[in-house]
Amino acid sequence: MPSTKPAAKLNWPLMKNNIAREDLNAVIELLQQEDPILTQSKNVRAFEAEWSQWLGVKHSVFVNSGSSANLVTIAALKELHGAGGEVIVPAITWVSDISAVLHCGFTPVFADINPRTLSMDTEQILSKITPQTRAVFLTHVLGYNGLTDKLLTELKARRIPLIEDVCESHGATFRNQKLGSFGWASNFSFYYAHHLSTIEGGMVCTDDEDLYEAVRMMRGHGMVRELAGDGRKAGYFEENPDLNPDFIFAFPAYNVRSTEVNAVIGRSQLPRLDANNEKRTANFMLFLRNLDPDLYRTDFDTEGSSNYAFTLVLKEPNQGLYERVVAALRGANVEFRRGTAGGGNQLRQPYLRRLLGDDAWKQCPIADHVHFYGFYIGNYPTLDADSILKLCDLLNGLK
Repeated sequence: MPSTKPAAKLNWPLMKNNIAREDLNAVIELLQQEDPILTQSKNVRAFEAEWSQWLGVKHSVFVNSGSSANLVTIAALKELHGAGGEVIVPAITWVSDISAVLHCGFTPVFADINPRTLSMDTEQILSKITPQTRAVFLTHVLGYNGLTDKLLTELKARRIPLIEDVCESHGATFRNQKLGSFGWASNFSFYYAHHLSTIEGGMVCTDDEDLYEAVRMMRGHGMVRELAGDGRKAGYFEENPDLNPDFIFAFPAYNVRSTEVNAVIGRSQLPRLDANNEKRTANFMLFLRNLDPDLYRTDFDTEGSSNYAFTLVLKEPNQGLYERVVAALRGANVEFRRGTAGGGNQLRQPYLRRLLGDDAWKQCPIADHVHFYGFYIGNYPTLDADSILKLCDLLNGLK
């Protein structure tokens, strides 16, 4: 029988602000300069270079959010690989991955998840590939690695670009190589309480020179002057002698630039990122080791993971246990979200129901289990072991 003893108040918020006093001091130092440039300038360029070195890629482009990173990446896919066609996407992800696909005129094709990683299952992805497939847009969910050798080999053989959404998985690895360094492109988010935060912000990363230059232009109105390479600029100048070289618009693009303030915060945080990730990983492993495997999934594939949230998924569909978990977490003042950070199975959301019908969710039953019987709970570097053990005791007593 579940315990009737009132739970101790753990006072556990979903997330805590990553921005430390030293980060704010770095901003103050910038603002105290005699005539500081606050729009995109040298600190943005420095942050891009430092992030590229940390990640192990040639190029990074700093934008104003992870959602904008999704958008300009898919827009560049359209310009470089042609309009129309399909992009394989997950049912468990943030809305902006799918909305970017829709806004750019591609058709989203959904694959169900691997329950041990919450990312798209490799066999599901491969079964969805058709001659119309233009890319695979894979989300590494809440710090888990979603890659497999088979997936990478097959996509390379079929010349299908892989786009990695690493917004929730900074520092996670596959084969000891950081996620975000495998695909044609990768996207990161630096939103509040992610592994690294710039207040708002995102990054597009790539080794592909053409993509890098396209994303730079997509970020800044499609302007040719945003190009990094002088040779490419010269080509546009020669082709358009009737235009002012400062105002040649190659693409009908966006303004998703970030600022020097955001970049300074990111540069200040980056040296702490690896150490903070180690603390989060230790927290998560302690949580899984002490959770009852008869009630909850504890067999997640954690090799290389870098989780910023505890994933709590009921092992079996059990409405009674679900209700007891909700009551216990609320009683202990532990903030949580049902499903995942993205609201569970995207195929149940109104924007996709209007497009695909009310029964589309049936395509992804494993994602649907997470939708109804999954939770995530905050994990941050300052979380103490005693609180984690108390949470596990609370959850394990709900049989």
